[in-house]
Amino acid sequence: MPVRTRVAMHRFAVLTAGATFVLLFVGGLVTSTGSGLAVPDWPLSFGQVFPAMVGGVLFEHGHRLVASGVGLLTLVLALWIVLREPRAGVRALGLLALFAVILQGVLGGVTVLYKLPLAVSVTHACLAQVFFCITVTLAVVTGAAWQTPLAGERSALPPLAVVTTAAVFCQLVLGALMRHMGAGLAIPDFPLAFGRVIPPLVTPYITVHFAHRVGALVVATLVIATAVTTFRQHRSEPRLRRPALLATVLLCLQVTLGALVIWTRRAVFPTTLHLSIGAALLATCVVIALRASRLPAHARPAPQPAGLPREVLA
Repeated sequence: MPVRTRVAMHRFAVLTAGATFVLLFVGGLVTSTGSGLAVPDWPLSFGQVFPAMVGGVLFEHGHRLVASGVGLLTLVLALWIVLREPRAGVRALGLLALFAVILQGVLGGVTVLYKLPLAVSVTHACLAQVFFCITVTLAVVTGAAWQTPLAGERSALPPLAVVTTAAVFCQLVLGALMRHMGAGLAIPDFPLAFGRVIPPLVTPYITVHFAHRVGALVVATLVIATAVTTFRQHRSEPRLRRPALLATVLLCLQVTLGALVIWTRRAVFPTTLHLSIGAALLATCVVIALRASRLPAHARPAPQPAGLPREVLA
């Protein structure tokens, strides 16, 4: 593939991933403002393409418009990759992105038509995170830097980064479940829970909410461990060091926003930003895991002192 075409494809993939992040924020606004059923029909809105953008319709129909834009970008990117990308794995990933965005649109419609069923709403939210990760992966693997393996020795970073990414995704699933159950304030205080370390788990709402808090501790531990491992073993590699630093910053911001969600009684802005920063943290962990996979698979052999036969060193 010509260099200019590859650069253009990479930039378009980055644009698609960026637009998907905006879509996640707008989708979060729909939930935070309780506008999920402001438009009762689908795929049209009150039988129109452009209804009056007032009240909750602004958020719900605005979400649909942004989603349509992301769908169009994904279609163009997938076709571009299929037609011009020589790597079969990347072509398959482009088609997977197209399938995911179509399925996401259908789930969004089912969510509205069936009046926000919990299982469908949670699946819709989780698939949004998966789709975002796919677009971020496409942005990474279409970049010129992907073709260059990272310098360094074999380390614990690749499996640790994968585990951290999985933990962040599971935490986002718990967050989606908590949000769509309406359990965001099931425990009304923070950092304690009903003034205790472990609250009485007497309702499903309290149980899910507390599980989300425990999950936050697990995620924090793993993100910090990933960052420490990166800075100890790969300090000289900026392609690992920079996302590790970003993940640490996002973690601190996410914990702060989680507290603000409770303290402000689920005010719209911190609640929506909490969802968005969680997605950004997941994407950053995906980047670390992808780049860590480019590290050498085996440790380099130790240098042998000159003048000594191999048998002596065995």
